[in-house]
Amino acid sequence: MRVESILGLALGLLGCLPNPVSAADILNGQKVYAAHCVGCHGANGQSVMPIVPSFSRGERLLQPDTTLLLSIRSGRNAMPGYMGILADREILDVIAFLRTLR
Repeated sequence: MRVESILGLALGLLGCLPNPVSAADILNGQKVYAAHCVGCHGANGQSVMPIVPSFSRGERLLQPDTTLLLSIRSGRNAMPGYMGILADREILDVIAFLRTLR
């Protein structure tokens, strides 16, 4: 098999793969957080309500992104679920922003 044929086959197979995951957008995460989360979790990640996690301390952020994504989608305790309100990309942007608050 010629090198050109192998290269063409490889490029064709790569075209069948899903798009690579893009990096989270921290600035967009900050905007989404300000619009949807700041009322309970505070501007700097310090909770406004006693039962709400404080992200500035980082305890809740020890979990992987996928766990946090599922939690934000479905809601927890007094927090409403954001499935259908925020896209997964927006939620991942918020998670990336939260990780900068420490």
